[in-house]
Amino acid sequence: MDKAIEIIDLNENQAEELDELLSKFDGNYIGFKLEGDVCVGIVKDGTLIAGASGCMTAFKIFYVSTLFVDENHRKKGLGRKIMEDIEEKAKALGANMIRLDTFNWQGPEFYKKLGYEQVGFYESKEDNFSEYFFIKRLGVV
Repeated sequence: MDKAIEIIDLNENQAEELDELLSKFDGNYIGFKLEGDVCVGIVKDGTLIAGASGCMTAFKIFYVSTLFVDENHRKKGLGRKIMEDIEEKAKALGANMIRLDTFNWQGPEFYKKLGYEQVGFYESKEDNFSEYFFIKRLGVV
């Protein structure tokens, strides 16, 4: 490696610059940009018992980052209702696909029942977990 080249810890401005450099590079391959966030929840007696959030990413893909249903309210169709709402809102934002990931204790079977296709998986036996990756094609709005 060239002696003038060194690995450093980036400050906040340098981290932002790095993001901008990647965005500029990606712009050569991504001919459009969609934006939008969705954050929905279900309350009972004023208490949040379930919800989900996500955002648009490149290539008209909506990424679901969070889905949670309180343990006392599971198996009652709330997760399904929330995901159906997320899917409709993602379509309205222009998404053609939804992607998400989940750990083995969170419910990969739940997403399969909703029509999500498992596209990846890895396991860490030493740390006792597995992670699954799913997509669902929404079609053109």
